[in-house]
Amino acid sequence: MDSSASLTDFAERHPRLFVLTGAGCSTDSGIPDYRDVNGDWKRPSPVTFQAFTGDERTRRRYWARSLVGWPTMATARPGAAHHALARLEAAGRVGMLLTQNVDGLHEAAGSRHTIDLHGRIDTVRCLGCETRTPRAELQRTLRARNPAWAALEAGAAPDGDADLEGQDFAAFDVPDCPLCGGMLKPDVVFFGESVPRERVQAAFDALAAADAVLVAGSSLMVYSGFRFVQAAVSAGKPVAAVNLGRTRADELLTLKVAQPVGEALTALATHLDT
Repeated sequence: MDSSASLTDFAERHPRLFVLTGAGCSTDSGIPDYRDVNGDWKRPSPVTFQAFTGDERTRRRYWARSLVGWPTMATARPGAAHHALARLEAAGRVGMLLTQNVDGLHEAAGSRHTIDLHGRIDTVRCLGCETRTPRAELQRTLRARNPAWAALEAGAAPDGDADLEGQDFAAFDVPDCPLCGGMLKPDVVFFGESVPRERVQAAFDALAAADAVLVAGSSLMVYSGFRFVQAAVSAGKPVAAVNLGRTRADELLTLKVAQPVGEALTALATHLDT
């Protein structure tokens, strides 16, 4: 049985899937991923929560790179993997989609039963008063206060970042919350920061109701996602993965499909539609 047929057979035998997605779902949308086929970092690891909140220079650097990189995120559109998963949900095949991505593209493609495990990059959170505001609104403020930076061009990096090398960030003007003067941060879970407990519980509840797990486009190197595969295996639920390259869970998988995730999921959705 070839890989496509094996994946179709897996889905037919387990009609209610818990889907866990990662950066590989969004690379076709122009959003770079973090890791290579061995699961190793392609670039320096992302900023930590501790560095962002504890060091003003780190915040200046983060927001300068975000100012230049944000248009890539703002203009990204769902790709084949997002549309295929939305089709599978509409057909009643997906009970819950848990994404490690922060780009909102699953929702944009039409998926409705979703949990954004690591939050959403299109929202900004004040760490003082907890007010949430649109990232697009902050972009206008950043551009107005830093016009020279707004004119820069740089290579796109993951999650709305940009590769700005050799720049002096000391003069970059970072705004505070207009309501309380608090520190502004993307409403995403940084490394070193905990995923909100209620979000984790909602995901585990959905996993308990599922027949099996389908991992799509994730190396599972981050524990916050990998633990759901561990929990599924402990509960006797089979796990299939569609991913190019090594995953942290290779030894736990019932099935692994080493194909581009958009191609594999589109074929799956088409087979199940017929």
